[in-house]
Amino acid sequence: MEIFNKLEEYDYEQLVLCQDKSTGLKAIIAIHDTTLGPALGGTRIYDYETDEEAIIDALRLAKGMTYKNAAVGLDLGGGKAVIIGDPKAIKSEALFRAFGRFVEGLNGRYITGEDMNMTQQDAAYINCETDYIVGLETGSGNPSPVTAYGVFKGMQAAVNEIYGSDDLKGKTVAIQGLGAVGRRLAELLHEAGAKLIVTSRDQAKVAKAVAELGATEVGLNEIYGVECDVFSPCAIGAVINDITIEQLKCKIIAGAANNQLAESKHGDILEEKGILYVPDYVINSGGVINIIDDISGREYNKANAMKNTAKIYDACKKVFELAKRDSIPTYKAADKMAEDRIASVSKIKTIFNRK
Repeated sequence: MEIFNKLEEYDYEQLVLCQDKSTGLKAIIAIHDTTLGPALGGTRIYDYETDEEAIIDALRLAKGMTYKNAAVGLDLGGGKAVIIGDPKAIKSEALFRAFGRFVEGLNGRYITGEDMNMTQQDAAYINCETDYIVGLETGSGNPSPVTAYGVFKGMQAAVNEIYGSDDLKGKTVAIQGLGAVGRRLAELLHEAGAKLIVTSRDQAKVAKAVAELGATEVGLNEIYGVECDVFSPCAIGAVINDITIEQLKCKIIAGAANNQLAESKHGDILEEKGILYVPDYVINSGGVINIIDDISGREYNKANAMKNTAKIYDACKKVFELAKRDSIPTYKAADKMAEDRIASVSKIKTIFNRK
């Protein structure tokens, strides 16, 4: 991979490779854009097959965070970090503290938080070395429940767009992934009367959803072809690709996973197929909305966080309206919203201030 060509493609600012031999740390921090403010994005742990795969994922996720933060009106840029390795094998206090020192070395250009396969304890270890981390137990805490609520509200907006009502009772939702967000989303949908079809690599989580939520289990690759109203990707990205897109039998795609489209062309194909795609970085923005108090220094207010997260419904509706107005796919409408905001802020002239 020609790294600088990759960075230039979407105008990334910085790529940091982090290595610590004593702890086994191998991590990548990608900073996409800081026009609106410091780059915010969580750290995920994943056992990538190659270093190149890890770099590409970090870059994709960082860009998604730029657009997410811009689209929902936050004064934050976009970044992301990945730690390479099996999360069941590599975790240690020393490893996370080593990573925290790399974050601290960026002096606030990047603010991290909890993401896939990270826990509150992992985040606390990082916090021993840097204050540039949000979502701690002493602040807003685990953002997953709020993220799930935001996805639920965005799903309601999509169902309203297609069926004319927010009511999810009797609607069939196929959920891919039952992690912290996917599980809570499943609970909210169950409470709303939806019928659930689920899959996960963790069989225990599937069994629990079947027993407690009346869900129907399908195989990992079967989930794409089930008859449903909503397909909800809540695990890894790039699941809408050349192979899966022809299998889809849904009216709506609305889920928590980042970078659901493997390529932009897949958003065009969904539009041609008449499938309403709810752009991932808009619908899953509840997590970043939840931690704003942490960044501002205010005391966390859960009621306000939930109230602001509920506005994801309106943000999704705005995307749908823009897409119809300009006759463009929804993913392009969301990009336009984000890019227009970044461009308008970048044009504000600077005022000299001697420090």
